[in-house]
Amino acid sequence: MNAVDLASLLCSRLCHDLMSPVGALNNGIELLADEQDPDMRDRCLDLLADSARVTANKLKFFRLAFGAAGGFGDAVDSSEAQAVLQGLLSQGKIELGWMAGDSKLSKSGAKLLLNLALIAGDALVRGGRLDVGVESNGATEIAIRAEGPRILLDASIRDTLLNGAEGGVEARTAGAWLAHSLASEAGGAIQISQPSDEVLVIGAALPESTGR
Repeated sequence: MNAVDLASLLCSRLCHDLMSPVGALNNGIELLADEQDPDMRDRCLDLLADSARVTANKLKFFRLAFGAAGGFGDAVDSSEAQAVLQGLLSQGKIELGWMAGDSKLSKSGAKLLLNLALIAGDALVRGGRLDVGVESNGATEIAIRAEGPRILLDASIRDTLLNGAEGGVEARTAGAWLAHSLASEAGGAIQISQPSDEVLVIGAALPESTGR
């Protein structure tokens, strides 16, 4: 897969995730334009505020998870990764546990962590808890644990995380391919627990710190 193909797939994922909140913004504006009742106008404004917040949170997350992460220098504070992940999860039914201390992450390490957390969070189809742990002192170790009443990790995503693009890549597996590539390029690897209905654990180790 070349860079253009990957960018196209990541854009498809971004558009898919933004369609709902941006659509809600559009609907709220249309309702507000026609509504005269003060209470209903207040409800429209609440809808607009919620949709704008969701859109902004998604954009902040994807900027760091998929983008060039401009403005962060060569390293990213783990608190920045925590903030964008918390923002992404704030509208759902997933509780975030964060155990990273004052770790500094390379841009590649931050991207890897966020993509793995996104995959684990998406697997919590009925909500639950997402625990993220990271240690970074030259080498970077990442551990992500998802627990909930139903875990659903697509087999193609699991395979892409472990093996890369051997079976082809599509929009839903683009993040997994990016995570696999980031780990491989740093001389590291990704590990995933055996399939389970209630618990998913994903681990990654990057023995070499990169500033990419």
